Amino acid sequence: MEAIETLVTNEVFDQMVQASADRLKMNADFINSLNVFPVPDGDTGTNMSLSLESGAKYEANDASEEVGHLAGSLAKGLLMGARGNSGVILSQIFRGFAKSVEGKESLDAKDLADAVANGAKTAYKAVMKPTEGTILTVVREAAKAGNEAALTSENLAEVMQAIDTAAQAALKKTTELLPVLKEVGVVDSGGQGLVFVFDAFNDVLNGKDVSEYQHEPDVTEINEMVEAKHHQSVQGKINPEDIKYGYCTQMMVRIGKGLQVSQEFDYDTFYNYLANLGDSLLVINDDEVVKVHVHTEHPGDVLSWGQQFGDLTKIKIDNMRWQQEEIIEQDDSLTAPEPKEAPETAVIAISSGDGISKLFNSLGVTHIISGGQTMNPSTADIAAMINNSGAKQAIVLPNNKNIFLAAEQAVEVAEIPTKIVHSRTISQGMAAMLEFDPEAELDENASAMEDNLDTVKSGQVTVAVRDTKLDGRQIRKDDYMGMIDGKIVNTAANLMEATTEMVKLMLDEDSKIVTIIYGKDANQKQAGELEQAILAIDEDLEIEIHEGDQPVYPFLISVE
Repeated sequence: MEAIETLVTNEVFDQMVQASADRLKMNADFINSLNVFPVPDGDTGTNMSLSLESGAKYEANDASEEVGHLAGSLAKGLLMGARGNSGVILSQIFRGFAKSVEGKESLDAKDLADAVANGAKTAYKAVMKPTEGTILTVVREAAKAGNEAALTSENLAEVMQAIDTAAQAALKKTTELLPVLKEVGVVDSGGQGLVFVFDAFNDVLNGKDVSEYQHEPDVTEINEMVEAKHHQSVQGKINPEDIKYGYCTQMMVRIGKGLQVSQEFDYDTFYNYLANLGDSLLVINDDEVVKVHVHTEHPGDVLSWGQQFGDLTKIKIDNMRWQQEEIIEQDDSLTAPEPKEAPETAVIAISSGDGISKLFNSLGVTHIISGGQTMNPSTADIAAMINNSGAKQAIVLPNNKNIFLAAEQAVEVAEIPTKIVHSRTISQGMAAMLEFDPEAELDENASAMEDNLDTVKSGQVTVAVRDTKLDGRQIRKDDYMGMIDGKIVNTAANLMEATTEMVKLMLDEDSKIVTIIYGKDANQKQAGELEQAILAIDEDLEIEIHEGDQPVYPFLISVE
């Protein structure tokens, strides 16, 4: 492949976008690992990858031959798919990029440099208090280098190389610019994500092979593909007797392993034989294993064929006629629920855990979006919930500061008046709901709820995922950490010890009520033991215990 020196055409721009989306997807776990807090919710890579994946789909579906139009589609997709602060900032970078190239059929070196520069400018404006040592620093330094290079060169590949090199250098400096990064010894995760994007752009324009970065589905995704294939084939109230091939047969073959191997694996040979045995065939392989899904009348023949190429594992055979009979019986036993009357004001809360969602509903929340630390909802998720609520106005409780920017962008595209109450934790969200009045005006409600956020202290306990040193505190992998309002305050090897010590630090002479919400990694017995430990500290406290079912945090504690 040759370097592209003169113009970014629509085809080249598509290659740049798709390559960058693949690059982020392949490296999402690495970006996640750079999270400065050693908690199991370092999701910057996931958020950026999902955000850009949404943008790349919009761009790929745009049939325009004009780069300016394609960039607009990319920006629109990024906006609607933006997750977390990192995803929102990335969307703002490409929003500025798209504005700069609007109406342009193709891009020359100066156009590219100007677009990156406008992206940096737009991103800085989008953040209320820009912080150096983050993705903002990386894009600013990259943009500066691009503009300087464009003054002396009209070669696209050279200008993009300058942008990428400067981004990499700026990324290394983030460790020194942000004290928390310096203490932990990592670069900024969002900045690293942007560098991967610029790396991919640079590889395309400099004629480098990007095929090695094409995403290979992992086992989880293969299973999801298999399930999707299965459900596409058997759905609705079809008569079980009309199912031509009645056995959903799945297996994994370890290529070349075992005593029955008689053939060398060839994909076409392997696939074509199975294609004659049934339908809904899916065959996915790498160098070591091949995964098979097929609907057939002869599952034994499928297994025997697989054994000719290797030994079998993860065998699963389901009688789909029997399954369909069960589905029909279940459907017939259900009656349609009475439609709920749309509320005047929809109150939308982001919640993780069935128990927490039920608590929010009991406090007056009308709509729940599943999400939180390990999976931030996108701008599109929040906007869709607002617009489909049937209400005349809405209030959003993010319950996580990393969802603020996505929520704010959702408000901009919402079809009804909407306010955000900036709850940073589940406890703050519940405190805010105590001030909600269904009869009050939107502004009045939002103001009262916002004012009530700081009446509660929020505590969270989770497990450290790596050894690190933070705020002068040595933290060991697998220790339990207590966090008060987002700040790590104590650690211990024992869950109960860590939680009790954290609660002790939360209490003061004005404390009256302690609420314990236990998650998936704790149980009611442990919550009861914690109650007794807290009462031993102050017997006059009122203790409430609820099952939250939340992941990541065995205990969520609020003190009022």
